[in-house]
Amino acid sequence: MKKLKKEAEALLIEAIGKSFPNIQGELNIFDMLEYPPDTSMGDLALPCFKLSKVLRSSPVKIAEMLSENIESGSFSDITAVNGYLNFRMNASVFAKRVVDDICAQGENYGSPMNGDGKTVVLDYSSPNVAKPFHIGHLGTTVIGHSLKLLHEFAGYKCVGINHLGDWGTQFGKLITAYKRWGNKDEVENGGIDELVRLYVLFHTEAEKDEALNDEARKEFSKLENNDEENLLLWRWFIDISIAEYKKTYRLLNIEFDSYNGESFYTDKMPAQIQVMKDKELLTIDDGASVVNLEEWNMPPCLILKRDGSTLYPTRDIAAAVYRKNTYDFEKCIYVTSAGQSLHFAQWFKVVELMGYPWADKLVHVPYGTVSINGAKLATRTGNVILLKDLFAQAIEKVKAITAEKNPALAERDDIAEAVGVGAIVFHYLSNNRMRDINFILEDALSFDGNTGPYAQYTYARTCSILEKSADEGEICGGEICEEEKELAKALALFPDSVSEAIAQYEPSLITRYILDLCAAFNRFYHNCQILSCEDESVKRQRIKLTACVRQVLGKSLELICMKKTEKI
Repeated sequence: MKKLKKEAEALLIEAIGKSFPNIQGELNIFDMLEYPPDTSMGDLALPCFKLSKVLRSSPVKIAEMLSENIESGSFSDITAVNGYLNFRMNASVFAKRVVDDICAQGENYGSPMNGDGKTVVLDYSSPNVAKPFHIGHLGTTVIGHSLKLLHEFAGYKCVGINHLGDWGTQFGKLITAYKRWGNKDEVENGGIDELVRLYVLFHTEAEKDEALNDEARKEFSKLENNDEENLLLWRWFIDISIAEYKKTYRLLNIEFDSYNGESFYTDKMPAQIQVMKDKELLTIDDGASVVNLEEWNMPPCLILKRDGSTLYPTRDIAAAVYRKNTYDFEKCIYVTSAGQSLHFAQWFKVVELMGYPWADKLVHVPYGTVSINGAKLATRTGNVILLKDLFAQAIEKVKAITAEKNPALAERDDIAEAVGVGAIVFHYLSNNRMRDINFILEDALSFDGNTGPYAQYTYARTCSILEKSADEGEICGGEICEEEKELAKALALFPDSVSEAIAQYEPSLITRYILDLCAAFNRFYHNCQILSCEDESVKRQRIKLTACVRQVLGKSLELICMKKTEKI
């Protein structure tokens, strides 16, 4: 639709010049143009209220004068109505243009192609080692990976980094728990579930005996000082965790370019601390080294504790410098919960004060919290829904449904996995990322209404139609019905949706677009004969539209981490 807006903009600028020759300055007509909520009013509208002050005339008069001085172009009708200038497009010409664009651009249709090979680094997922991959990690994982796919689609070279939480006092706790109550065979057999059991057990016992916390601090201190036994345990816990996480990433079709976690940057922090000292940024506050950010209405950013040990900001700053030096990124995107917004604002400002000119290339993409039936997630108490369990339940539900509806369906397991996992992903990404989600299992696994299975079923329907047709048809520019016109409009909006999703770091815009496209296609499918149409030219036209929907809907599903299913 952007092309249509551009054409309307050009016509309007010319008409304004004729109607109001004495106007001064430029008008941003493109941004003033709107899509009317009721298509009976037209396909595009200019609210002339926005021009009233500049043109010194009433909106009604402006609309009427412009309607008299405007050429039609690709529009079949341009009328003035109550201060609005409404444009109705020539549907057949428009539909042919949209289909021609999709055919000419192929898999690149919808891409803004503005990445131009520049590098974007994305830091997402990043679970804490030896803790379960639960529903709370779903947001950072699917939002982050969708943003990676969107940027790749736009032509960027993307580097996905899983910044594992693989350092800190929690390892002292886990090592203590393992030495007291653990068993090598049980950990080998139980994997991360056994590590979680030991971690929860530590906290249960520490409430009874506070000396355990001192013991854990000593074990972590030994780890920091390269104690061989603790280093071996630590690496073992990491290997077990990554192997478990990769099972979930496989279901989501996610691969990372780097698993460098917090520990990787331990030897890189002193150089950055020295830069802060040289810039005279560090001050001492109750024994701790901080950067004062009062001028920017933020609390101090802690860099070193009283005992000289580092904190999260220190490691994040060292990581950012390493990534810039290694990848020379155009943007470095961090996808974490909104609760960490202050943390990122603080250390982003410190990077700027350190004199790094790329500080404005650091982007924090926050998202809302997830609770379970209103209860906050907490690993130490075991109040979590594990993603592997959630996905397993969804997959089993799809298997049961498909067995009942289509007993002869081949590749049932692969289809059930794609649809079951897709249902969870779509359910999450249907919401604006800043919205807090109260996760109710029954809702997530619902297969009715505007859901992932509905979108995948629509895609499968397009595949079925095309499989039964002799070819993919063609658009010859003949008359089209209302459903075909609305479907062409939906297809034309895909590039706008992609550009907005990238600009706003908001994958839910693609999810909403998918639902709009599915609704337009299903109205077309139910109200228009396709394969059974007796008029051969109309039949080929409708087959071609169906082929375009398959391509655009398939790409849209890919962009939100969902697999395409040709049969359900």
